[in-house]
Amino acid sequence: MKEVQEYEKDIASIRNMMERSVKFISLSGLSGVLAGIYALIGATVAYFISHYPISPFRMRIYSVNEPEILSELLLIAIVVLVASISTGLWFSNRKAKKANVKLWTATSRQLVVNLAIPLVSGGLFILILLYTSHYGIAAPACLLFYGLALIQASSNTYDEVRYLGFTEIILGLISALLPGYGLLFWTLGFGVMHIIYGTMMHLKYDK
Repeated sequence: MKEVQEYEKDIASIRNMMERSVKFISLSGLSGVLAGIYALIGATVAYFISHYPISPFRMRIYSVNEPEILSELLLIAIVVLVASISTGLWFSNRKAKKANVKLWTATSRQLVVNLAIPLVSGGLFILILLYTSHYGIAAPACLLFYGLALIQASSNTYDEVRYLGFTEIILGLISALLPGYGLLFWTLGFGVMHIIYGTMMHLKYDK
Protein backbone atom coordinates (compact mmCIF):
# COMPACT_ATOMS: atom_id res chain seq x y z
CA MET A 1 0.00 0.00 0.00
CA LYS A 2 1.08 3.54 -0.66
CA GLU A 3 2.27 5.64 2.21
CA VAL A 4 0.60 8.92 3.15
CA GLN A 5 3.45 10.95 1.63
CA GLU A 6 3.05 9.19 -1.71
CA TYR A 7 -0.68 9.96 -1.74
CA GLU A 8 0.09 13.60 -0.95
CA LYS A 9 2.54 13.71 -3.86
CA ASP A 10 -0.09 12.22 -6.18
CA ILE A 11 -2.67 14.76 -5.06
CA ALA A 12 -0.18 17.60 -5.52
CA SER A 13 0.60 16.36 -9.04
CA ILE A 14 -3.09 16.16 -9.95
CA ARG A 15 -3.68 19.64 -8.54
CA ASN A 16 -0.74 20.98 -10.54
CA MET A 17 -2.05 19.40 -13.76
CA MET A 18 -5.52 20.85 -13.18
CA GLU A 19 -4.08 24.30 -12.52
CA ARG A 20 -2.03 24.14 -15.72
CA SER A 21 -5.15 23.24 -17.69
CA VAL A 22 -7.20 26.24 -16.52
CA LYS A 23 -4.55 28.88 -15.77
CA PHE A 24 -1.97 30.59 -17.93
CA ILE A 25 1.18 29.97 -15.91
CA SER A 26 3.71 31.22 -18.46
CA LEU A 27 3.19 34.84 -17.44
CA SER A 28 6.58 36.24 -16.40
CA GLY A 29 7.13 38.61 -13.51
CA LEU A 30 10.16 40.08 -15.28
CA SER A 31 7.96 41.24 -18.14
CA GLY A 32 5.88 43.17 -15.59
CA VAL A 33 8.99 44.79 -14.17
CA LEU A 34 10.18 45.84 -17.62
CA ALA A 35 6.71 47.12 -18.51
CA GLY A 36 6.90 49.31 -15.42
CA ILE A 37 10.32 50.59 -16.45
CA TYR A 38 9.02 51.37 -19.96
CA ALA A 39 6.14 53.29 -18.39
CA LEU A 40 8.49 55.30 -16.18
CA ILE A 41 10.63 56.20 -19.20
CA GLY A 42 7.54 57.12 -21.20
CA ALA A 43 6.17 59.25 -18.35
CA THR A 44 9.50 61.06 -18.03
CA VAL A 45 9.56 61.87 -21.75
CA ALA A 46 5.90 62.96 -21.58
CA TYR A 47 6.68 65.27 -18.66
CA PHE A 48 9.47 67.03 -20.54
CA ILE A 49 7.27 67.36 -23.62
CA SER A 50 4.16 68.64 -21.89
CA HIS A 51 4.96 70.19 -18.50
CA TYR A 52 8.66 70.94 -18.02
CA PRO A 53 9.84 73.10 -16.22
CA ILE A 54 6.64 73.12 -14.14
CA SER A 55 6.88 70.90 -11.04
CA PRO A 56 4.95 67.61 -11.32
CA PHE A 57 3.10 68.61 -8.15
CA ARG A 58 1.88 71.87 -9.71
CA MET A 59 0.46 70.31 -12.87
CA ARG A 60 -3.09 71.08 -11.82
CA ILE A 61 -2.65 74.74 -12.73
CA TYR A 62 -1.51 73.85 -16.25
CA SER A 63 -3.73 72.25 -18.88
CA VAL A 64 -2.36 70.53 -21.96
CA ASN A 65 -4.62 70.97 -24.98
CA GLU A 66 -2.27 71.63 -27.91
CA PRO A 67 -2.98 69.07 -30.68
CA GLU A 68 0.72 68.51 -31.43
CA ILE A 69 1.58 67.78 -27.80
CA LEU A 70 -1.45 65.52 -27.40
CA SER A 71 -0.42 63.58 -30.52
CA GLU A 72 3.09 63.13 -29.11
CA LEU A 73 1.71 61.94 -25.76
CA LEU A 74 -0.56 59.45 -27.56
CA LEU A 75 2.42 58.20 -29.56
CA ILE A 76 4.44 57.71 -26.35
CA ALA A 77 1.58 55.70 -24.83
CA ILE A 78 1.37 53.50 -27.94
CA VAL A 79 5.14 52.88 -27.95
CA VAL A 80 5.05 51.90 -24.25
CA LEU A 81 2.10 49.58 -24.90
CA VAL A 82 3.74 47.87 -27.90
CA ALA A 83 7.06 47.48 -26.05
CA SER A 84 5.31 46.03 -23.00
CA ILE A 85 3.26 43.54 -25.04
CA SER A 86 6.30 42.47 -27.08
CA THR A 87 8.38 41.97 -23.94
CA GLY A 88 5.57 40.05 -22.26
CA LEU A 89 5.21 37.71 -25.22
CA TRP A 90 8.96 37.11 -25.42
CA PHE A 91 9.32 36.29 -21.72
CA SER A 92 6.16 34.18 -21.70
CA ASN A 93 7.37 32.18 -24.69
CA ARG A 94 10.75 31.65 -23.03
CA LYS A 95 9.11 30.53 -19.79
CA ALA A 96 6.75 28.18 -21.66
CA LYS A 97 9.68 26.55 -23.48
CA LYS A 98 11.55 26.16 -20.22
CA ALA A 99 8.54 24.45 -18.65
CA ASN A 100 8.02 22.36 -21.79
CA VAL A 101 4.47 23.61 -22.32
CA LYS A 102 2.74 25.32 -25.24
CA LEU A 103 2.29 29.08 -25.13
CA TRP A 104 -0.81 29.24 -27.32
CA THR A 105 -3.49 27.05 -25.73
CA ALA A 106 -7.22 27.28 -25.05
CA THR A 107 -6.39 28.93 -21.72
CA SER A 108 -4.10 31.56 -23.25
CA ARG A 109 -6.68 32.27 -25.95
CA GLN A 110 -9.34 32.81 -23.30
CA LEU A 111 -6.93 35.07 -21.42
CA VAL A 112 -6.42 37.21 -24.53
CA VAL A 113 -10.18 37.48 -25.09
CA ASN A 114 -10.82 38.44 -21.47
CA LEU A 115 -8.11 41.10 -21.66
CA ALA A 116 -9.09 42.41 -25.08
CA ILE A 117 -12.75 43.20 -24.36
CA PRO A 118 -12.13 45.84 -21.64
CA LEU A 119 -8.89 47.08 -23.25
CA VAL A 120 -10.36 47.61 -26.73
CA SER A 121 -13.53 49.17 -25.30
CA GLY A 122 -11.46 51.39 -23.04
CA GLY A 123 -9.10 52.36 -25.85
CA LEU A 124 -11.99 53.44 -28.06
CA PHE A 125 -13.59 55.32 -25.16
CA ILE A 126 -10.32 57.17 -24.48
CA LEU A 127 -9.99 58.13 -28.15
CA ILE A 128 -13.53 59.52 -28.00
CA LEU A 129 -12.59 61.49 -24.87
CA LEU A 130 -9.59 62.99 -26.65
CA TYR A 131 -11.63 63.71 -29.78
CA THR A 132 -14.25 65.54 -27.72
CA SER A 133 -11.59 67.48 -25.75
CA HIS A 134 -12.20 65.73 -22.42
CA TYR A 135 -8.47 65.45 -21.81
CA GLY A 136 -8.57 65.41 -18.01
CA ILE A 137 -10.47 62.12 -17.92
CA ALA A 138 -8.17 60.22 -20.27
CA ALA A 139 -5.56 59.18 -17.69
CA PRO A 140 -8.13 58.00 -15.09
CA ALA A 141 -9.93 56.09 -17.85
CA CYS A 142 -6.67 54.35 -18.80
CA LEU A 143 -6.20 53.13 -15.24
CA LEU A 144 -9.84 52.13 -14.75
CA PHE A 145 -10.20 50.10 -17.93
CA TYR A 146 -6.79 48.51 -17.46
CA GLY A 147 -7.76 47.49 -13.94
CA LEU A 148 -11.02 46.01 -15.21
CA ALA A 149 -9.12 44.09 -17.89
CA LEU A 150 -6.74 42.62 -15.31
CA ILE A 151 -9.60 41.53 -13.06
CA GLN A 152 -11.42 40.04 -16.04
CA ALA A 153 -8.33 38.06 -17.04
CA SER A 154 -7.26 37.06 -13.53
CA SER A 155 -9.40 33.91 -13.54
CA ASN A 156 -7.03 32.53 -16.20
CA THR A 157 -3.76 33.38 -14.48
CA TYR A 158 -2.20 34.21 -11.12
CA ASP A 159 -4.21 35.79 -8.28
CA GLU A 160 -1.72 38.66 -8.04
CA VAL A 161 -3.04 39.95 -11.36
CA ARG A 162 -6.44 40.49 -9.72
CA TYR A 163 -4.90 42.46 -6.88
CA LEU A 164 -3.02 44.62 -9.37
CA GLY A 165 -6.32 45.21 -11.16
CA PHE A 166 -7.99 46.46 -7.99
CA THR A 167 -5.01 48.71 -7.33
CA GLU A 168 -5.27 50.24 -10.81
CA ILE A 169 -8.99 50.90 -10.36
CA ILE A 170 -8.43 52.62 -7.02
CA LEU A 171 -5.71 54.80 -8.53
CA GLY A 172 -7.98 55.61 -11.47
CA LEU A 173 -10.81 56.73 -9.19
CA ILE A 174 -8.47 58.88 -7.10
CA SER A 175 -7.04 60.35 -10.30
CA ALA A 176 -10.56 61.25 -11.46
CA LEU A 177 -11.04 63.15 -8.20
CA LEU A 178 -7.80 65.08 -8.77
CA PRO A 179 -7.86 66.30 -12.37
CA GLY A 180 -4.59 67.73 -13.54
CA TYR A 181 -2.43 65.06 -11.92
CA GLY A 182 -3.13 62.40 -14.52
CA LEU A 183 0.52 61.95 -15.50
CA LEU A 184 1.53 61.35 -11.88
CA PHE A 185 -1.16 58.70 -11.37
CA TRP A 186 -0.36 57.18 -14.77
CA THR A 187 3.27 56.91 -13.66
CA LEU A 188 2.28 55.36 -10.34
CA GLY A 189 -0.20 52.89 -11.84
CA PHE A 190 1.63 51.72 -14.95
CA GLY A 191 5.16 52.29 -13.71
CA VAL A 192 5.60 51.81 -9.98
CA MET A 193 2.81 49.26 -9.46
CA HIS A 194 3.98 47.12 -12.38
CA ILE A 195 7.49 47.02 -10.95
CA ILE A 196 6.23 46.10 -7.46
CA TYR A 197 3.83 43.38 -8.62
CA GLY A 198 6.23 42.13 -11.29
CA THR A 199 8.96 41.72 -8.69
CA MET A 200 6.59 39.85 -6.39
CA MET A 201 5.53 37.49 -9.18
CA HIS A 202 9.11 36.96 -10.32
CA LEU A 203 10.23 35.96 -6.83
CA LYS A 204 7.22 33.68 -6.35
CA TYR A 205 6.68 32.05 -9.75
CA ASP A 206 9.72 32.52 -12.04
CA LYS A 207 11.84 29.51 -11.23
